[in-house]
Amino acid sequence: MPDATQRGIRSAQMGLVINAFLAIAKLVAGVLGHAYALIADAVESVADIFSSTIVWGGLRVAARDPDEAYPFGYGKAEPLAAVVVSLILIGAATGIAVKAINEIRTPHHAPAAWTLVVLAVVMVVKWILSRRVSAVARDIGSTAIKADAWHHLSDAITSAAAFVGISIALVGGAGWESADDWAALFASAIIASNGVLMMRPALHDLMDRMPEPEVVEPVRRAAESVAGVLATEKLAVLRSGLGFRVTLHVQTDPAMSLRDAHVLSGIVKGAICTAVPRVQSVLVHMEPFDQQ
Repeated sequence: MPDATQRGIRSAQMGLVINAFLAIAKLVAGVLGHAYALIADAVESVADIFSSTIVWGGLRVAARDPDEAYPFGYGKAEPLAAVVVSLILIGAATGIAVKAINEIRTPHHAPAAWTLVVLAVVMVVKWILSRRVSAVARDIGSTAIKADAWHHLSDAITSAAAFVGISIALVGGAGWESADDWAALFASAIIASNGVLMMRPALHDLMDRMPEPEVVEPVRRAAESVAGVLATEKLAVLRSGLGFRVTLHVQTDPAMSLRDAHVLSGIVKGAICTAVPRVQSVLVHMEPFDQQ
């Protein structure tokens, strides 16, 4: 299994374990401390557990080698996992919003002051986790891991909102008991928006949209830097899992023999893979150079 995939899986596993502990702690604290914002935060952590599991599975499937059934590989499993994570976020946000509205309409006890300590710890842990997972996503170029990092960040945001809401309820006293419910409602809107934002790049990958110029242009320059290549055209790059697949047309001397053109295409492939190591395959179509 490639090192990048292993790093991604370890990242998902770390998030899964941490979220399991945090979900239990927040749920118990929320129930005992009469803090619905904290219970909503626990629901977010449970969603994080499912998300990390899905990302883990998606990366393992995406790492499989191509076979007769899937000659282009299993790379689409990675952005598909990211889409599922996004949908989980949106679903969790909807459930939290509905419950928060019901709690706002129903009188209840003010939250306990000690729940603020739990939230402070959760905010710090989730912020650090989000930064670490985001760094992994950036290094290996994983859409699913990036979605997981956003999920951790949204958990930190909901904890911050809960902290503010409970603080208002405690300072305001009688009549302000629902402040933490309003905080949960606010947090649900943030979670839902994060889910939508995360889904867009994953859908782009599923639809084979060209990646950013930072990936495409080095591929073009590498091909055109090879001696004997007179022009390139019809360059197409698509993301496949944690890597890329490239197709392009290369124009060369019309008098070149078929054997020499074949050798040149191999040199072009090597140059592209050296310049952009995440390129997994290159298909080169050789053409005679046309000055017109």
